[in-house]
Amino acid sequence: MNRRSSILIKKYFEEHSIVNSNIESFNNFLENELQLIIEENKEIVPTIIPHNVDEFKIKFDKIWVEKPTITEADGSKKNIYPIEARLRKITYAAPCFIEVSAHINGVQREMFTTQIGSIPIMLKSKFCHLNGMSREELIKYGEDPDDPGGYFIINGSEKVLISVEDLAANKLLIEKASIGVSEYTGRLFSEKTFEKMKDGIFYLTFTRVRRVPIIVILKALGLTKDEDIVKFVSQERQFSELLVNLYEFVEIKTVDDALDYIAKRIGITQSKEIRLEKMNEILDKYLLPHVGIDQKDRIYKSYNLCKQLKKFMLASNKEIATDDKDHYMNKRLKLSGDLLADLFRVNLKVLIGDLLYNFQRIVKRGKFPSIKVIIREKLLTSRIYSSMATGSWVGARKGISQRIQRLNFLETVSHLQRVVSPLSASQENFEARGLHPTHIGRLCPVETPEGTNIGLRKNLALMAEISGDAPEEDLVKNLKTMGLNVVK
Repeated sequence: MNRRSSILIKKYFEEHSIVNSNIESFNNFLENELQLIIEENKEIVPTIIPHNVDEFKIKFDKIWVEKPTITEADGSKKNIYPIEARLRKITYAAPCFIEVSAHINGVQREMFTTQIGSIPIMLKSKFCHLNGMSREELIKYGEDPDDPGGYFIINGSEKVLISVEDLAANKLLIEKASIGVSEYTGRLFSEKTFEKMKDGIFYLTFTRVRRVPIIVILKALGLTKDEDIVKFVSQERQFSELLVNLYEFVEIKTVDDALDYIAKRIGITQSKEIRLEKMNEILDKYLLPHVGIDQKDRIYKSYNLCKQLKKFMLASNKEIATDDKDHYMNKRLKLSGDLLADLFRVNLKVLIGDLLYNFQRIVKRGKFPSIKVIIREKLLTSRIYSSMATGSWVGARKGISQRIQRLNFLETVSHLQRVVSPLSASQENFEARGLHPTHIGRLCPVETPEGTNIGLRKNLALMAEISGDAPEEDLVKNLKTMGLNVVK
């Protein structure tokens, strides 16, 4: 290596941390994701309320996290630094506060700010006391100035969250089927499946609905005119197989006819009104929920399905290639912020369930409790600490949180850069284990263990940086400058 190259590389690592992507992900979790999770669970409506009350709601508003503190035995609060957490075998965590209000018959009864738990803080993140410190200050507070951070301290142990490699969500991947009646299958994150049967009819499978003709689903979503379906599938050409599908279901003219057809097909046998109501709920909640879960979003779901149907027909006619699942364009990495968001989302629902149970139990006794006394902050804290201490994560995943390896500095750096695949180590999965051309520059082509985990446990390349999701408004704005027309 010549002198100029060595100076450039040295300068790069002086200005860029190898764990910078993970720290940015954690910062985004605390600054943005937390509030979005609260918005998902904004209103809580108990089923049992006092008899003299017509309507009762509990609302969650703003949520925020402060810097790490500790409450001593005498009740005093003070800042805690990582070295103290290590020596005293405690967790380096910060209190998480939320604004809660109770509303009776549409009128606000009480509003208060309460702590709903403590969240472990990643070292060197924005919410860590070490952030922005000089080398001299780091040494003063007992830290190695060359330590990159990017890990947590749980009960005195240093824990790292291992990045998880998974298929990209909400993206249709078409592959040649090895078994089954359909030669090709199109999957969208394993939840939705396109199939073409021997009768030439295209079928769609998603949660609670198995093999229903896609034309009927499009009509149930609001595209009742055959010419509209043809137009939104493709304006450049007509597909003969699409015309066959349209002809097969020409007698279905209205949204209600389509909904009733699907309801009968999946075995809903109640009266017609109940059948239609249940089918509306299924289409809103379980079909493409990332597009929206309201009635107004159904038409956009139908446009999405039309485009996906076009791609499926082109692939099944061998006009375009099938998707390569191992291409890194079709993969996403879940970093610390994404993993903690999954954990917080599930455990917040547990906290809400506990809050409702306590409220309704007291109401049954004829009392009307204050919300302040029935929120158990230790519930959320203990569940998050437990997952981070044991490595057992939501979705039955194991080994997500691991004790950091400190045998030498290079091993520590390697552990902070680790990426694991959710595939089983006991199965062959030869293609998933192989080195793919798109790994170059992103993943290290050499560092992977021998044995059952070969190719499933990888490491990021030293200079790899992981980009986050761009804000939707910026993305749409850029697409419009490139000629995108918004569908009305």
